[in-house]
Amino acid sequence: MNDIWARNKVKVTGEGERTIVFAHGFGCDQSMWQFITPAFEQEYRLVLFDYVGSGNSDLSAYSSERYGNFSGYVQDLLDVIGLLQLSDIIFIGHSVSSMIGMLASIERPELFAKMVMIGPSPRYLNDGEDYFGGFEKSDIAELLEMMEMNFSGWASFMAPLAMNNPHLPELTLDLQRSFISADPVITREFAEVTFLSDHRGSLAEAAVPTLILQCSDDSIVPIEVGEYLHKHLKNSELRLMQAKGHYPHISHPEETIALIQGYL
Repeated sequence: MNDIWARNKVKVTGEGERTIVFAHGFGCDQSMWQFITPAFEQEYRLVLFDYVGSGNSDLSAYSSERYGNFSGYVQDLLDVIGLLQLSDIIFIGHSVSSMIGMLASIERPELFAKMVMIGPSPRYLNDGEDYFGGFEKSDIAELLEMMEMNFSGWASFMAPLAMNNPHLPELTLDLQRSFISADPVITREFAEVTFLSDHRGSLAEAAVPTLILQCSDDSIVPIEVGEYLHKHLKNSELRLMQAKGHYPHISHPEETIALIQGYL
């Protein structure tokens, strides 16, 4: 059990009876929640962690076999929940973590009371006339090639695109630093797992009440994706945010906090 604490850099704060588990997105770590967590510390117990391969996790625990698909990340989340003997949690996941959390809730529904998905996508690739995910296969191939050939170049290209708040250059720089500090090989593998995934077939199995927070003008997840998710996820509410970009918990923490608090 102790190895999970260290492996996933688990951190517990706050004073409440109910527990919120925060799960970070691709290329990030638990520090990305720093502008959000203070608003919840007095009423809730907060659990933060890093997926293996991200942040200050134990990189030696990473293997392509375990983390070559979503199941390894789902297991990381379930391991952290099991370590702390939690049930009935409120899960808040950003980006790829939204689907990781959803898959975990399908596997162990009794552990989850409510979910908040920030910038979620069940599939990033377009699929003919039927589905608009925002990316063509060639876009993802180019992205993965760029990560392989010039990792820091990829980070400096991706950060401003994803943050999409040019009037807040310091946030873009922080995100760029987060990208660059990650292990290039692991990050590229995580990118491939993320951007080539398709979880549309699992949406019908998810039953936990869910708030979908969809940013306006998100270069990673277009508005059509939020609408698709809301349509196919039962017990879901969709809120279109004024926030632009893919990281509203960083660029627009007040709006993000207000929407989450209102839902809870």
